[in-house]
Amino acid sequence: MMERSKIVDILIAPKLGNDVNIKGWVRTKRGSKELSFVAINDGSCIHNMQVVVDHSLFDAEMLKDITTGAAVSIIGKLTESQGRGQSVEIQASAIEIYGKADPNSYPLQKKGHSMEFLREIAHLRPRTNTFGAVFRIRHNMAYAIHKFFHDRGFFYFHTPLITASDAEGAGAMFEVTTLDLNNPPRTKEGGVDYSQDFFGRRTNLTVSGQLEGELAATALGAIYTFGPTFRAENSNTPRHLAEFWMIEPEVAFYEIKENMDLAEEFIKYLVQWALDNCKDDLTFLNERIDKGLIERLESVVKKDFIRLSYTEGIKILEKAVADGHQFEYPVYWGVDLASEHERYLVENHFQCPVILTDYPTEIKAFYMKQNEDGKTVRAMDVLFPKIGEIIGGSQREESLEKLISRCKEVGIPLSEMDWYLDTRRFGSVPHSGFGLGFERLLLFVTGMGNIRDVIPFPRTPNNANF
Repeated sequence: MMERSKIVDILIAPKLGNDVNIKGWVRTKRGSKELSFVAINDGSCIHNMQVVVDHSLFDAEMLKDITTGAAVSIIGKLTESQGRGQSVEIQASAIEIYGKADPNSYPLQKKGHSMEFLREIAHLRPRTNTFGAVFRIRHNMAYAIHKFFHDRGFFYFHTPLITASDAEGAGAMFEVTTLDLNNPPRTKEGGVDYSQDFFGRRTNLTVSGQLEGELAATALGAIYTFGPTFRAENSNTPRHLAEFWMIEPEVAFYEIKENMDLAEEFIKYLVQWALDNCKDDLTFLNERIDKGLIERLESVVKKDFIRLSYTEGIKILEKAVADGHQFEYPVYWGVDLASEHERYLVENHFQCPVILTDYPTEIKAFYMKQNEDGKTVRAMDVLFPKIGEIIGGSQREESLEKLISRCKEVGIPLSEMDWYLDTRRFGSVPHSGFGLGFERLLLFVTGMGNIRDVIPFPRTPNNANF
């Protein structure tokens, strides 16, 4: 049996005159009584391979089964293409059909499909050009993330998905239990008796691996996590998912400036990796989805990120309002900035990515290092065009006393955080880190408009299909 060749490999180094074997799925079929031109895609790249089928060489009944969506194996000679749209084609000498696709029921026919429709058939949408491109880029970004950190001496650290702590203090968590929900055991006071649950206590799916990551950083020096996180927010927006992936580096002995330097270097590295290694897929998305995509990616790599304080950012936004710019949400010192505010700073005012620092204490998490002014913390958010916040991070509070005081202020029981506070009791050091939402990065890199279209199977309110 002839060894299979991937289409991407054939196109990189075509050997005209050689027999080749490709295997993939039929995208389109057209032709006349004598010849058919069949476009095959095997997922290895955005490009199809045109196969020329001489009807006189094959059984007519078998040829009827070569329809859009069918899975086939083709053997034939690789030749220079006589038609437009491709440089090489295969003159078929043998055809095997692995799986038929009924043209009356196969939903991905040759026509435009809305993103909403494709979400309903998320199990088939990777076969489209658009989603094939998106998911190949997703793979490349995941690989680049690991390479970036590995090459810089970071250790990949696996933090738990099941946790008893709420790292963000937001409370929007999915509960994990083996108790009978129809008849849970009760305490004397009438509440649910979690001591009889699997873990002997109330547990949830994690919203962040950061707290455990800090433990590792104060032992290994520099670590990163990369895994799924979960938030039970009832948010039906183009920017929110209930299940999404996060990259969270934590570095001992880093202060806020070094943290900002790392974030900027990291994201520029990822964008450059996409430009260098996903050229064909980006070109397709640039033509079909977002005509400014490649130009925007290149501009991010070339420009230094602007760094300014939250207070300075608020002044810019207040001046914009005074000059007649209308925001849906109000602007004042102490407000948690909305996406429209963040995008104004990036797209209208500076026209490049912005790192905003020193946010009001009240709108940030308990673990962030307090500034000497008593009003702000050493937080940092990286703001991007079209996205708004793409990275959120901070220098962490290394003072045990200040961290305990902050926990009490926000109502976090110290008994539940004792393990975390030990890092401040025993050999505490300045340390910093940040979180990058993987799907938000992918929104930027692919130009897609909805976060549900950069993850294979989106989990959102009232939607856990497939």
